[in-house]
Amino acid sequence: MTKPAAAPTVQRVDANDRYEILVDGETAGLTAYRDRDDQRVFYHTEIDDAFAGQGLASLLVQQALTDVRASGKRIVPVCPYVAKFLEKHDEFADIADPVTPEVLQWLATVLPR
Repeated sequence: MTKPAAAPTVQRVDANDRYEILVDGETAGLTAYRDRDDQRVFYHTEIDDAFAGQGLASLLVQQALTDVRASGKRIVPVCPYVAKFLEKHDEFADIADPVTPEVLQWLATVLPR
């Protein structure tokens, strides 16, 4: 008999500036960020092809944004997936800031080339 798969878990990995979603201990995806003052700027989300179609990106982003709220920070959704998630989940609207040219310019200076 095979055991049922464990529920996916989300963890914040501060050393890598990202949240990861794990399925049975294996990293299935991530959403990456950089902190700018009181803002957490999300710039990239990905789910490994082997885990596609399971709703993991939505779970990952929902838990990441919940963590941002708990930390007292605000969200800047540069990542298109995070931006689309926010359009459908207005419960995070009160902590979301717009993407501005200043944020994009700052992000370009802190991300590796």
